[in-house]
Amino acid sequence: MLIGLVRHGLTDWNAEGKIQGQSDIPLNDEGRRQAEMLGDRLLQEPYRWDYCITSSLSRAAETGKIVAAKLDIPLLEPDHRIRERAYGQVEGMTAMQREEKWGKEWNLLSLGQETDEQLQVRGLAFLEDLSARYPQSNVLVISHGGFLAQLYTALYKDKYTERLGNLSLTILEKKELEWSPLLYNCTRHILQNQR
Repeated sequence: MLIGLVRHGLTDWNAEGKIQGQSDIPLNDEGRRQAEMLGDRLLQEPYRWDYCITSSLSRAAETGKIVAAKLDIPLLEPDHRIRERAYGQVEGMTAMQREEKWGKEWNLLSLGQETDEQLQVRGLAFLEDLSARYPQSNVLVISHGGFLAQLYTALYKDKYTERLGNLSLTILEKKELEWSPLLYNCTRHILQNQR
């Protein structure tokens, strides 16, 4: 079984440096173009994808809709467990705004945000369920940067800490009980189109 983990395309809040969390911010035109680029790339690669599943937030759902249509694969019902971290009071704020209001260590304060542990628990539960339901299938999962970063921490501790780019692709292969990374945070499809 292969799982392709993808961060959704660009939104206006991404471009402005605002934390989105579970605020339902749509893709912008660049984000839609990025999703098209990923779909084009996946059509050229040797891996064949059987299904696509997304978070229930519109930026991930629309990314998945574009990619699934390009690959002509079924889009499964969205799963709330792969939504972005809830950031509570800091949603909609830039780094400067957060630091002005609460200081540089705002993330250590209790401002209504989900903990790393909560994200990791729901991420691992989602992976376990997905592999039980589709053990012989290759599934694309369209989610969010903060959520995926915590999933990788749960799986690999501090081995992967690079910031995840919009529309980055990570591919994990299930071998018995282990998830082996075949590709991590790859945005070649976007970089190739920026020249």
